[in-house]
Amino acid sequence: MTSPPPDQHDAILERVRMMMQFTPQGRALGAELVRVGPSRAWGKAPYREELVGDPETGVIAGGVLTTFLDQICGVAVILSMQDPRPIATLDLRIDYMRAAAPGRDILAEAHCYKIGQTIAFVRATAYEDTPEDPIAHAVAAFMVHSGAVRKFGANLRERKS
Repeated sequence: MTSPPPDQHDAILERVRMMMQFTPQGRALGAELVRVGPSRAWGKAPYREELVGDPETGVIAGGVLTTFLDQICGVAVILSMQDPRPIATLDLRIDYMRAAAPGRDILAEAHCYKIGQTIAFVRATAYEDTPEDPIAHAVAAFMVHSGAVRKFGANLRERKS
């Protein structure tokens, strides 16, 4: 795995931040990128009442966690590329280990540990305070677009009328 050169890192970082906020899911969740490193991303999904799955317990819905982990895994894949290309989730497995604590933000960290020409592999953990007390663990595979039909970030531009 190669990291982008320092001169490209800031541009890629800005694009992945935009990616988190541009997608309808990212906007709906209010998900944010907290920190990045080579092939690694850390994010936060702020607790909000409208994201609660069970009003009696106040626990955030499992689908919120799934979407958040999928997005943070995708960011880790993008950060592992020297020349970012479009990606798509091929497989996402989530092991839920416990309910999220009501009223607490959910944090996550993801690591793209292997990337090939067409497939990238990622692991991620969601938690409140520390990854050693996980809410869930994810393992994902992403398709890496090998063609030059669309450049990374092309879907972030405004459509022409």
